Amino acid sequence: MTKRPAPATTPAPVKILIVDDHPSVREGLALRISLHADLEVCGEAESEDQAVALVKQLKPDLVLVDISLKSGHGLELIKRIRSMDPTVRMLVISGFQESLYAERACRAGALGYLNKQESSEKMIEAIRTVLGGERFLSPEISRRLISQALGSSDRKKTPIEQLTDRELEVFRMIGEGLSTGIIANRLFLSTHTIDTHRENIKRKLTLNSAAELSRAAVQWLLENG
Repeated sequence: MTKRPAPATTPAPVKILIVDDHPSVREGLALRISLHADLEVCGEAESEDQAVALVKQLKPDLVLVDISLKSGHGLELIKRIRSMDPTVRMLVISGFQESLYAERACRAGALGYLNKQESSEKMIEAIRTVLGGERFLSPEISRRLISQALGSSDRKKTPIEQLTDRELEVFRMIGEGLSTGIIANRLFLSTHTIDTHRENIKRKLTLNSAAELSRAAVQWLLENG
């Protein structure tokens, strides 16, 4: 009796967790991903803590992370996931310009950075690139990272680039008109810590008052948000 060959098994789809504080954005990303049979959205989160809990529970292969979250911050989330499970791939999909956050995201542990305005084809290309363990960045950012790694970069940092990740996030929230108390709640920090960040930002940007800080933050957000 001839033995029939075993039927070919279809590999399980890659599990993707979407982290974004806008339900409509999460829905749009999930819809675009669902068009590809080998990719599957296993969960959605809107905050840093919720995302961490879902990473532990669902064990995704890839996490799509926005910089701005309902509570917490995308860069801090990337750092937490990396320390928790270094095998999880992470790709930032954000509305902010790549030049503002791509280097910071890579230092935190992400493998790529994509603007939300890019096409579905570009998004899927970015997802597959990062899943393959390779970086997905513009040529300009890639060259900058390589120069820094080789110690051959003579590019001077701008005042904004001299801000720490946390200071930049506080600066962005000031630009959104948020009070110290609300910023503290969103970032799970004390108001004293936020006040310290505000003073550091003023010093690095050579601003003399709270009013100057607010105006500078609003202007920066208008130009870069």
